[in-house]
Amino acid sequence: MSACGLDFGTSNTTLGTLVGSAPVLIELEASHTTIPSAIFYERDGAVLIGRRAIETYVEGTPGRLMRSLKSVLGTALIDETTKVGRERTSFRDVIAYYLGVVKRRAEQAIGHELKYVVHGRPVHFVDHAPEADRKAEQTLRDIAREIGFGDVTFQFEPIAAALDYEREISGEQIALIADIGGGTSDFSIVRLSPERHRKADRKADILANDGVRIGGTDFDRQLSLGVIMPLFGYGSEMKRAGLHAPSSYFHDLATWSTINSMYDQKIMTQVRQVRYEAAQPELFDRLIRVLDEQRGHTLAMDVENAKIALSHQRQADIPLEWIEPGLGAAIARSGLVTHTKQLAARIAARIRICLEQAQLTAGDIEVVFLTGGSVQLAHVRNAMTKAVPAARIIEGDTFGAVGKGLTIEAAQRYGAY
Repeated sequence: MSACGLDFGTSNTTLGTLVGSAPVLIELEASHTTIPSAIFYERDGAVLIGRRAIETYVEGTPGRLMRSLKSVLGTALIDETTKVGRERTSFRDVIAYYLGVVKRRAEQAIGHELKYVVHGRPVHFVDHAPEADRKAEQTLRDIAREIGFGDVTFQFEPIAAALDYEREISGEQIALIADIGGGTSDFSIVRLSPERHRKADRKADILANDGVRIGGTDFDRQLSLGVIMPLFGYGSEMKRAGLHAPSSYFHDLATWSTINSMYDQKIMTQVRQVRYEAAQPELFDRLIRVLDEQRGHTLAMDVENAKIALSHQRQADIPLEWIEPGLGAAIARSGLVTHTKQLAARIAARIRICLEQAQLTAGDIEVVFLTGGSVQLAHVRNAMTKAVPAARIIEGDTFGAVGKGLTIEAAQRYGAY
């Protein structure tokens, strides 16, 4: 099949096509069907993507790591340029390079060209900003054509997940599809059945569709601000009575998409001036070391790994001795909940909005189908299930359900299913 489904995610990316009559995700990196949405520019000019990009950065190779590439879509950053090595490139071109490599790897694996794509997209790239949302989709469409796709269409990610789940059911259901990903949380209420599965037009079966720009990276940021950034001066006092250290530096360092902005020489000069005026300059010495060594992503990955660990254990330790002997942080699961419970509540609130859109009650929902990495967080799951307490909970392919559903949609749209 020369059509594919492409799930370009904030954290990970998949690409699928039909093998026989079944949607299959292509191995894009070694034996993995998922590839991290990451790119690393080495100072010597080499460009790496995925796990190899992250590993090379962690090994200490000089260069520039970029993650959460999708999060700049719909923002002013998309057309701005950033320094990589000795040159500057736009964030748009960074995404195009990454997706171009993904497409070529898939074509090499299947042995023929991919001409058509159904691109996944969140319900809202940007909350409450229709024009920014339109521009985000158009940017992805233009990039897809630029890298060689002749025809480009889109499907909402939770609808795609519903198509994957629908293959498994034996009767009609009203299902709430919850896709809690790295950058957004999206919900759809869909009428599903084996008979409806092969219909080309499913608009009448979509009873509600909504989302919010909150995902796993937002949990990372709040956890970092609550536990890690105070070790570097966040919230600390200045020598001048009544003043606290500027918070913007710490918010940028705790946010995946803005970490690299902290390495700008002007910003680093400002941080050194703040250190001079700080009541606890030793905290800013730690911050300056992170910036001098350009290890902001190391901190972010440590926080992300701790968050993931807390989904199945009560405490996670973050060793920071590479910054200062004996430095470290211990994060309890209760601490994760404390720092991120408002995010979980905002995610669950979208379910009530979907119910209102569909003119249904919570009792009308028979099944909740969960996908996306952030559904592994217990307090997020609990907040969602409380909104529809009588529904059965079904766990889908955490990182593959959307990609498989997009592949099903591609087969239907381009006549191969």
